[in-house]
Amino acid sequence: MTEANDAAALETVIERYNDAWNAQDVDAIVALHAPCMVFENHTAGERAEGDDVRAHIASIFENWPDLRFISRRLYARDGLVVSEWTATATRQDTGERLEWDGVDVFPFEGGKILRKDVYSAAHRARVLSG
Repeated sequence: MTEANDAAALETVIERYNDAWNAQDVDAIVALHAPCMVFENHTAGERAEGDDVRAHIASIFENWPDLRFISRRLYARDGLVVSEWTATATRQDTGERLEWDGVDVFPFEGGKILRKDVYSAAHRARVLSG
């Protein structure tokens, strides 16, 4: 295991990554990805690879302009991070404010994120208001 993949270093990267997602800063997000990055949302049936990941993430922010995440738990070790989170966002067509839980699995190499596998309860989001 390299120093860039130790638990403390990985936790720091994921903290920066989460901050970038909440700021909807696509450049900062992509800077933390390995060039061969795979983004796969298993719940939504969406997958993007390599250079296509940037456009995919930008489209998420276009569809959910107020999307935010709160971390619930983080597990990091040996080049792997598992992050439990709760997301909130407003459905643009109805104005409903939604909340759902999920888990991201992040394998790392050389301190960069190789994959983001998303598993969430977005298909049965809780309605908060609207």
